Amino acid sequence: MVLPGPYSAILAEYAAALNRSPLAETSKTKYHSRLRGYLAWLTDQADAGALDGDPLADPVAATGAVRDFRRHLKNGRRAPNTIDTYLSAIDDFYARRGLGKPQARRERDVRRTAPRALDARRARRYIRHVQLTAPPRDKAIALLPYYAGLRISEVVGLDLADVRLPARKGELRIRGKGRDGGKIRLLPVHPDLRQALTDWLEARADRKGAGTHAALFLNHRGGRLSDRAARDIITGLGDAVGLGDDPTEPFSPHVLRHTFATQLLRDGKDPILVAELLGHGSLDTTRRYALPTEADKAAALDALITDH
Repeated sequence: MVLPGPYSAILAEYAAALNRSPLAETSKTKYHSRLRGYLAWLTDQADAGALDGDPLADPVAATGAVRDFRRHLKNGRRAPNTIDTYLSAIDDFYARRGLGKPQARRERDVRRTAPRALDARRARRYIRHVQLTAPPRDKAIALLPYYAGLRISEVVGLDLADVRLPARKGELRIRGKGRDGGKIRLLPVHPDLRQALTDWLEARADRKGAGTHAALFLNHRGGRLSDRAARDIITGLGDAVGLGDDPTEPFSPHVLRHTFATQLLRDGKDPILVAELLGHGSLDTTRRYALPTEADKAAALDALITDH
């Protein structure tokens, strides 16, 4: 159906915001289509006088409308995944309007807790151990997932040309993976990471392959370091301070990436910004890190009053 003027303008405004966002093109197309479906449904509800308040301006009315829309999709026998993609698009839309996330339950909320991340005490213990004991190459490798949120494949995929360290600050050029393999994201460099990279670049000059290989991180033969070798470096450093002691929650480079995302979101950083830093194509992937951890749930019970 043709959207009325006000709703059509709102959809166009949302499309423009999507085009400026770091989301993958497939996600942008899907979010635009899903929001159009929601606005078309709102048009029908408005014509029938069935709206309670203004769902485009009032957060309470928005939550009520989104719940009713979810029920409409279920009654239409839409697949659970389809319903959830509608809700993700609507969440993104309302977040950009400054109204917050409507409280509507997902159909397939498989993960109800955040991925494993280090708490502040264990993160400090890891960073301190790396800073004090790791040689220059291993130190830079061990800090990249924590201070830049890189996947281990992105760490070993770095070339010398991807690292820019002017007099202050610095920048990393990261190539996307999968469908976004040709997409480049630029990341600022944390001061502690900048020092580690600077130290490694100085030490690298004396390594085998330094003058012939483009890779930032070299192995003992002068070639690019493998994923497995980089992973072993990080897990070895973590195991040395007891981070791998729990077999039910193994320590890995991805835990450091999870920690990067969790700390930023819990500090109130914009999920869209965090998604861009992580290279996520979908905001749903990023929002997982804002979910409670098992430790959060246990801590909540500690607040209960007891008789002793």
